[in-house]
Amino acid sequence: MDERPGFQSEQYAFAAHIRDPENNPAPEGIEDRRMAIYRGLFFNNVSQLLSRTFPVLFKILGTERWQRLIRDYFSTHQSHTPLFLEMPRELLKYLENERGAVEEDPAFLYELAHYEWVELVLSIDEREPPLEDVDPDGDLLQGKPEVSPLVWSLQYRFPVHTLSPDHQPAEAPETPTFLVVYRDREDQIGFLEVNAVTARLIELLVDDENPSGQAALEKIAAEIDHPRPDTVVEGGLEILKNLRDRQIILGTDKSS
Repeated sequence: MDERPGFQSEQYAFAAHIRDPENNPAPEGIEDRRMAIYRGLFFNNVSQLLSRTFPVLFKILGTERWQRLIRDYFSTHQSHTPLFLEMPRELLKYLENERGAVEEDPAFLYELAHYEWVELVLSIDEREPPLEDVDPDGDLLQGKPEVSPLVWSLQYRFPVHTLSPDHQPAEAPETPTFLVVYRDREDQIGFLEVNAVTARLIELLVDDENPSGQAALEKIAAEIDHPRPDTVVEGGLEILKNLRDRQIILGTDKSS
């Protein structure tokens, strides 16, 4: 028995019908023409908001498959935030934990959605790079390169940055894709495809246990059992300079 006050029961019935009209009848006494306005308004607002956050995924799925996906999300997922900017994260949670295997879904569905979501997260990140703590012209080998906090180093099974309606691989390639997504001082979002060594270098630079760029590169040389560590350090310096030019590395830590 529903023990909620009458007005709350009415609200819950209204919301349940808006979310999933096929399985939840509308509250009694409300004309269906009026309910149809609310059904369309709520669903279309959610669908349009998410399609703007995930434009490539929307184009790949097309309108019909996209609306089926969003309808299932809208009717089954329990969001835990009223904030519009958090809704894309809620869709990711649904895709990762609730969607399950659906025959019409591309194998790269979640990874592409995650990649597009990262751009949104970086664009609204309120943090500022600690420029006062770094020397922009510091020695990248002897000093400790400082990676911007506005950098995401990512690994995917699929080459998500190349996916489009005309390029939809059914199976992931043998080699994973390593991407760095970052925001520069002009608040522009940049994307850089890197190899496994550069991805590992960024990972090590974020780790405070590595006191210098050279130490990080020497550790990589040891990990890959390279016969000439000096060659790794020499090539790594060029990588460090390139990362600094792109503002992925801000400079070197003044305190190191």
